[in-house]
Amino acid sequence: MNTGQMMITLAAIVLLSMVILRVTTNFLTTDDVLMESKFGVLGISLATSMMEEATGKAFDEESDSGSILTLADLSTIGPDAGEIYPNFDDFDDYDGLVKIDSTMPSAIFKVICKVNYVNTANLDGISLAKTWHKKMQLFITSESSTDTIKMETIYSYFFYR
Repeated sequence: MNTGQMMITLAAIVLLSMVILRVTTNFLTTDDVLMESKFGVLGISLATSMMEEATGKAFDEESDSGSILTLADLSTIGPDAGEIYPNFDDFDDYDGLVKIDSTMPSAIFKVICKVNYVNTANLDGISLAKTWHKKMQLFITSESSTDTIKMETIYSYFFYR
């Protein structure tokens, strides 16, 4: 081989190396995006399950056995003495709950719940006074994911005679 052929061969090897490096980088980036998407879907599923579980309970401790006629009849937010998850009996018992879910082999998720009264005039804020509406905020994090998932639901009290 002469010098010209050697230079062409060397340039071809460099070009091939650059193409292989670029393809490998794209595969790794695609895998990262795929894993982030997977963890996002799993986190959203956990949040949805928790919201459905909570909205399946009574609106308030006092509405569990009868009707509530005035806002003063509503109990305070949070679990009552002796109530431990998963034996909650009303929606606001989930306030302050921190649940670690390690049932999935791919990641361990941490679910944090907050429940507050909300006013219909400002659903994004919280109300310090009791209202007929309670908002649950769920924050889902995982060491396997860089994102924090935040989901909210509002549960209102309606009583028909």
